[in-house]
Amino acid sequence: MITAKIQEFDQIWIYFADEIPECKVQDFVFTPGLKIFSIENRDNAIVLRTESINLATTYKLKFKGNQILVETGDVLDRFYSASELGCFWDHRETFFRVFAPRAKWVKLELFETFEQQKGTVHEMHRQSDGVWEVRLPGNYLGYFYGYKLDRPVDGMEYFDANTLICDPYSKVVATRNEYLHPGKTLIMETDGFDWENDKPVSIAPEDLLIYECHLRDMTAHKSSGVDEKLKGSYEGFIQSGIKGGLEYVKSLGMNAVEFLPLQEFGNMEHPYGKNLNGSTNTWNPYARNHWGYMTSYFFAPESYYTTDGTMIEGNVNGLDGKQVSELKEVVKACHKGGIAVILDVVFNHVSQYDRNPFKHIDKQYYFRLNDDNSYCSASGCGNDFKTERAMSRKMIVDCIKYWMREYHIDGFRFDLAAMIDMETVDLIREEAKKINPNVHLIAEPWGGGYYNPAEFSEHGWAAWNDQVRNGVKGQNPDNGLGYIFGHYFEFNNKNTIQRYITGNLVNDGGLFQDKRHSVNYLESHDDHSFGDFVRLGLRQAFYDKVVAGTPNQVLLTPEQLTLNKFGALILMICQGPVMISEGQEFARSKVIAPTLVPDSHMGRIDHNSYNKDNETNWINFEHADINRELVDYYKGLISLRHEHPVFRKSDESNIEFFEHPDPLFISCMFNKAETGDTNDFLVYLNGNTQKSIAVDLPKGAWCLVVDHEYAGTQPICDIKVKSLTIPPSSGMILRK
Repeated sequence: MITAKIQEFDQIWIYFADEIPECKVQDFVFTPGLKIFSIENRDNAIVLRTESINLATTYKLKFKGNQILVETGDVLDRFYSASELGCFWDHRETFFRVFAPRAKWVKLELFETFEQQKGTVHEMHRQSDGVWEVRLPGNYLGYFYGYKLDRPVDGMEYFDANTLICDPYSKVVATRNEYLHPGKTLIMETDGFDWENDKPVSIAPEDLLIYECHLRDMTAHKSSGVDEKLKGSYEGFIQSGIKGGLEYVKSLGMNAVEFLPLQEFGNMEHPYGKNLNGSTNTWNPYARNHWGYMTSYFFAPESYYTTDGTMIEGNVNGLDGKQVSELKEVVKACHKGGIAVILDVVFNHVSQYDRNPFKHIDKQYYFRLNDDNSYCSASGCGNDFKTERAMSRKMIVDCIKYWMREYHIDGFRFDLAAMIDMETVDLIREEAKKINPNVHLIAEPWGGGYYNPAEFSEHGWAAWNDQVRNGVKGQNPDNGLGYIFGHYFEFNNKNTIQRYITGNLVNDGGLFQDKRHSVNYLESHDDHSFGDFVRLGLRQAFYDKVVAGTPNQVLLTPEQLTLNKFGALILMICQGPVMISEGQEFARSKVIAPTLVPDSHMGRIDHNSYNKDNETNWINFEHADINRELVDYYKGLISLRHEHPVFRKSDESNIEFFEHPDPLFISCMFNKAETGDTNDFLVYLNGNTQKSIAVDLPKGAWCLVVDHEYAGTQPICDIKVKSLTIPPSSGMILRK
């Protein structure tokens, strides 16, 4: 036997590795007992017809000396409820509902305070669709609650029916700073916020200029100028008159922020070096999760970022629920500044180390499992969420709709989106567009061994275009350098660079049905910053060497400045939305900051800083001043892209490429026709690192607006000559 699965409420199918053996009813023994009425061969399986199967029981099957666990198969897919889940009040009663189809019992426990150890217990009642419910007269605003339940276990996990878990549909959660992240759901009104007629910011996809950032990073460093008590907080991000936060994003000219996860997440991993439940943390001396890709509660905003948020062990965050109003203030302030808000969301897995409610409610329902009933972890994060289950899909869609309605969110970037099934992908698009037809849906289109940006485009989604990233800068700084370094690798050549400029469309051998689906970028939170990639690629920095002092860490050499500018220029002329990551505009270096944590890599460049809530990640705006020339270059390119639609709205027919014998030289004309622009533009890109290249100009009067030193909308000079020389590793843009 290899597997035994419940396929109907009275059928168990048994699959064998080889031929189906001769057998009779007496050969099969269930623990606990289950009466078998008949046996038959069907296809490649034996089908046992049994008495009614209790899904709240874990069965083991013994056959000729071998014993295996009976899996639930697809029978759990039969359960679905359209009911509203979570806690809500209809002005007469307070409803509590949770979906737990295999639970033996579920109890609600109500607490008057967070610290109260024993609350008032209420038995919940199971409905036929797998939802458990209890109704209590009146409202319980200000109370805390959680659930306890008993459900089948499989021997592969620790489970305690006396463990209190939060509602998976919690709108507000208070949590204690421990790796188990123990918490209670707070009952509060969340819809009394004064939005002052706020509406979503309507920005066409091709006009998007996205600033990917971590909310705390943007004001946690003293150089941000934020008030001491507001560092790293929601309110700090929107404080006026400071260097950092929203003021800085606006100063660059960006029109959208993409926040790393803001849903309540597991901030702590279990203590370094300690063995807990058979697992020893040998990988994370910080025992922290700074980036937020371990979602605990999908409907609740992160409480650490409130004005009194703390990571002191044992302290509690979120007691008064102010995270709700403070995050709404962030969204409202962004919208007033004309900036859309995109949330980075994680539905491919859930938090790994804490008391995540889905793990306690029903492991077999909500997760993809291995044959031994352990969690699949193709995500690399300890578990894979089973998005294809009907109530998993409902949760994801309910969540997207809630954030759009409750928090006025303009769009979402989906982490490891290739692990989300396409039926869910389609339903997200359909339901989100009913609320906001201009919602931005962006996939990180890989994960779990899959890579499918083209498929997301077929389903009407945008996706991160890693081909632009890899083609322009390179796949890695060791032996996979790209165009700006004078290299081609794999699929990268002059024709592909040209294809990236026109939108990387399927008709040209690219990925996307529509250029607006191609989210072009050179850097994200993952891997090396673009600045560090350039340092390493030029062999002016090394993985195993400590960076000695600020000048060596920050101040760009002439060669580094040249390549950073060149990459930025190419990025900003590619058709499709553009994303830059926090600090990219000043070539931020992620050097591991000195701390008391036993990290042997301190002082070296970091490529995966997910666990560091310190100056490794916090944005130091003094560094922006040090590399002001690069910041101004980015601002100039951003202004040029804003002001001239040819760099955003050009179809292939509007971009004419010219032949040139040098395989690293690209020249093209952006024609104003049908774009709404008032000018034609010439673009020259010289990827040759060794020599300048001279070109004859087309007829007409031209002015220079971008070269290797300056970028902007105002002319550098009028061109009085018939030919130009483009220096190595640089570009020029001329306006007619």
